Parts: sequence; structure tokens; C-alpha cells
Amino acid sequence: MNDAAAPASAAMAAALLAVDPSGIGGVLLRSAGGPAREDWLAALAQLLPATPGLRRVPLHISDDRLLGGLDLAATLHAGRPVAQRGLLAQADGGVIVLAMAERLSAATAARIAAVLDQGKLVTERHGVGTRSVSRLGVVALDEGQGADEHLPAPLRERLGIHLILDDRAAPPAHTRLQIQAARSRLGSVDLDDDVIEAVCTAAVALGIESVRAPMLALRVARAAAALAGRVQVDAGDAALAAGLVLAPRATRLPAPAESDRADQTPDDPPTAAAHADPQPATDTQDPAQTDPAPILSEPLSDLVLAAARAAIPPGLLAALLVRGAGAPRGQSAGRAGAARAGVLRGRPIGARRGEPQHGARLNVIETLRAAAPWQTLRRREAQAAGLAGHGRVRIRREDFHVWRFKQRSETTTVFVVDASGSAALHRLAEAKGAVELLLADCYVRRDSVAVIAFRGQGAEVLLPPTRSLVRAKRSLAGLPGGGGTPLACGIDAAVTLAAAVRARGATPVIVLLTDGRANIARDGSPGRERAAADASVSARRLQLEGFAALLLDTSPQPQDAAHRLADAMGARYLPLPHAGAATLSQAVHAGGVAPPAR
Repeated sequence: MNDAAAPASAAMAAALLAVDPSGIGGVLLRSAGGPAREDWLAALAQLLPATPGLRRVPLHISDDRLLGGLDLAATLHAGRPVAQRGLLAQADGGVIVLAMAERLSAATAARIAAVLDQGKLVTERHGVGTRSVSRLGVVALDEGQGADEHLPAPLRERLGIHLILDDRAAPPAHTRLQIQAARSRLGSVDLDDDVIEAVCTAAVALGIESVRAPMLALRVARAAAALAGRVQVDAGDAALAAGLVLAPRATRLPAPAESDRADQTPDDPPTAAAHADPQPATDTQDPAQTDPAPILSEPLSDLVLAAARAAIPPGLLAALLVRGAGAPRGQSAGRAGAARAGVLRGRPIGARRGEPQHGARLNVIETLRAAAPWQTLRRREAQAAGLAGHGRVRIRREDFHVWRFKQRSETTTVFVVDASGSAALHRLAEAKGAVELLLADCYVRRDSVAVIAFRGQGAEVLLPPTRSLVRAKRSLAGLPGGGGTPLACGIDAAVTLAAAVRARGATPVIVLLTDGRANIARDGSPGRERAAADASVSARRLQLEGFAALLLDTSPQPQDAAHRLADAMGARYLPLPHAGAATLSQAVHAGGVAPPAR
């Protein structure tokens, strides 16, 4: 199977989404704009109910328009609070389309994800409360070209089907009447325990850690069974769901089956068994036309896994490795925080259409400029309606413009120092000297520094984020060294502190000084094996949070354990066996640990 989805698979995905939009969550459609994508959307619109159908969501939609709230223009006209229903409430039972989803803000993606989880919309804004049922699906049109351009993770995880569409059109394979019949049959479709076990086994074999993925795969399997006119999910439905839901989320290739190893000759390439399996590829095309006899001839879990393995695009794993290689290197830490747009303060960079809410300031000049060309027409409309005040300037909602500002957030460098072992005092001296060097310029760059030390059975925040050099010296002075290495506790403390820093609007950067050899578990019990496992879990949590990180290997010789820990953290690895304070400070300044893109 090539990188792009076959037209039959794309048409089947549209039909499945039309059957159960709120259960499947939606489709992440990675495709450039063109006739094929528009044909796919048109086919989906033909399958959905006429009302609400398919609704497009503008990229920079306001919260009031998306969620509902106070209708400012109607309120000004009526002289009393007037509520408006948001677009998410209006789309109940249908599907919304997010254009240029890779540019969607994290806040908007989180709000849509919350509606997908709860199936309802509750808003209390500006003294007006609205409560609406909102069971809908999402089609996210991802046009990102680079590895760092993609839909925000919270929303991407909730979209069951991921497709890469090529330039071939996808003709509709079902009718609206068939979709309506499948919708009415969906509630009576049953799942066997064997199907659930097979889907979960395939998810584990593909390296999928999220529990949501197999749950979405089971929803797709139920929709496929309902679409085929059955009330019981069979192996073909599970195989189809594995190809559409699990395969695009794979982080590793599953081990080939024993029969595949026996049939594979020594001269065959190692990936031949992973992609050459014609029977599962046939099963994933259309479950309604699948002969169940050959399906039952092999275990269900093997069939589902083989179908998912056959559906993995050859370049998917390479793309995942590139995407997870680390944060963008466009900006070094300790120089300036991440640039971000705002409406409250910063350097003015113009105006945009919007309402003066949430602290946004009205740009009077741009508002009047937008309203001026329409005054003659609006006066005529007012005279025709018999309204008074013909000489006043008539301003409508679409005329409002607010100021736009650009500001750089403060950078907070969090040093996490391994204070265990015989060389602890030497490493603490390096950290103290580096902190003093970084604080010397913090008044110019508006940077802050924090220090966390871990030793014994836990971690301690020695220095909360500060710019005070005196306070830094006092906090670091007299810290004893030695004891065990609770590496997981140190990383957890760093993640907690970095999350608090980010919640205040600053950009956290984590610098971990360790040799990577943990021997104290998170609960304080000794043991290298369990301690290493806990450290690995904490490192993956740090990577999922998206914090920029740098790991400085302080052992006399570079250690594989430290390198593996850096990979799990998504951090840059830098061996510094004989680092001094100046060298460490230069590594943080010019070492290229970049704040994550926002």
C-alpha cells in the first residue's frame, strides 16, 4: 500500500463517518487542496442528513461564534442581553470541517476536543448561559508540509480515521438511504470479546500507547457492521478498522508471524513480510464483499494485526522518527522567549477584525474606516425602516476591529541537577556557576532561572523561578551530596515546575544534568531495573508535554543510558564529561535547545 489512501478506502471512510460521526470522532484528512479533496467532501455531504449536514469552520473563528454567548451587535440594538447559539451547537448531528487545521490554535482545538468528549456544550459568558447538545464529527483538513506542521495533539487523538488522500477522486460507494438504515441499526450491533481482544492486541503490537485508539477502532468496526447490514461485528469489520484507525498511528512495525518467518528466504529484505500480505489488503477494501471462510482459517488477532501491518504506509515510520527528533531549532534558549500574538500588551502590529472582549482594545480608527464606505446604504436602510437618528454614524458588528500586539514571553531555564554520588559537589558547583552567569544577563533578556536537585529518595526545588542572584547563591549554598539517584522524581519535579511556568505565560526550558543511571524508584524503593523503568515513563511524559529539554551527560565517559533517556525525553543530548561553569552556560545559550513552537 502506498502513502496515499486508495479511493475505495477513502470512500469507505466517508461512509463510516456518516454512519457514526460522534462515535468515530472524525477524519484527519491530510491532503493538499484540489478536486480530489473537494470531491471527497462533496461525497460526504451527500451521505449526511440535509440538516445540519456539513458546516465549515473559519480558521480564526471567535469563541462567541464557535461556542455561543452574547450577541454584541444584537444586544446594542435591542438594549438588553441577547444570546446566540454557537456553530458547534448548530452542527449537532452533523460534521464540521476545519480548513487549514494545522494552523488551528491550541485553545480552539481544546474546546472542540472537549465537545467531542462530552457531547454537549455548556457556556457561561458575559452573563448569558447556554446549554446545548452537540454530538458531531470533525473533518480536519491538514495541509501541513513540514513534520512540525500538524493538528494539535488533543484533537488529533480524538479523530478516529486518519487518511492521506492522493489526486484520485473517491466516488461515493453508498447512498443516503443506506446510511440512514445503518444509523438506525447501529445501536443493536454487538461486539464479541474476541474482537475486542484482537483489536487491543494489534494496538499493543503496533506500539500504540493511547487507550483511545482501540476504542475508536471498535466504533469504526461497529459502523462497518451496521453499514453491511449485520448486527454482529465480524473479522472483516475488525480488519477494516485496524487499517483505518490503528495503522496510521503505528510507532513501530510488529514482529512477523512465525509462518511469515518460515516462508521468508534469507535473501528477502526484512521489511518484505511487513508489507506483503495480499489477503488482509483485500479484506480492508469492503467488508460487505468479504468471504468469511478464509478469515476464520487463522486466529482473529493475527488477522487484525496483519491487516493493520499491510495498511501501514511505507514512509510513515520514517516520518514519525523525523517528527519526534526534537523541537524546532529556530531559537536558542536563554536569548528570548517564544514570540506570540496577543490582544492585551506588547508591540502593536496592526489591527484585525474582532469584538472588544476579553480585554481586547477597540481600534477606533480601523473600525470607522471599515464602516465609512457603508454609511450611505445604511442610512437609506434606516430611513426605509423609519428609524431615528439618521445623522449618526452607523456601526455594525462586522466593522469592529481590535488592536493586535506581539510580545515575547519570558524564558525560564529549569536546571535539574543530579546531587547523588561522590561527584555531586562538583556538579552542584558547575550548576551554581552556570546560574550565576545566566543571571548576569537576565535583566536585559527578562529571563529567569530555577534549580531542582534530586538525591536520596526524592527531589527538591532549591530555587523557584527568580532573577535574584543573591537568592540563587543562598539557595545553592550548603546542599549536601551523595545518596541514591531518584531520577524519575527529578524529572517529575521538573515537569511540574515547567507546567506552572507555562501556565503563567512564560517559556520553560529544562536542562537535566545526570549520567542517566537511576537506582531509586519513584516510590523510594531501591533497584536499578524498576528505577530505570520509572525514569523512562517520566521522560516520555516530559516529551508529551512538549517542553524543550537538554540533557547534559556529566559522566566521565558518554553513557548509553543517558543517551536513551534523552531520546525518551525528546531532548538534545550533549556529553560534557569535563564541563565547567562557563562551558555549561555556553552550552545552554548556544547549544540549540529551542522552545517548542506554539
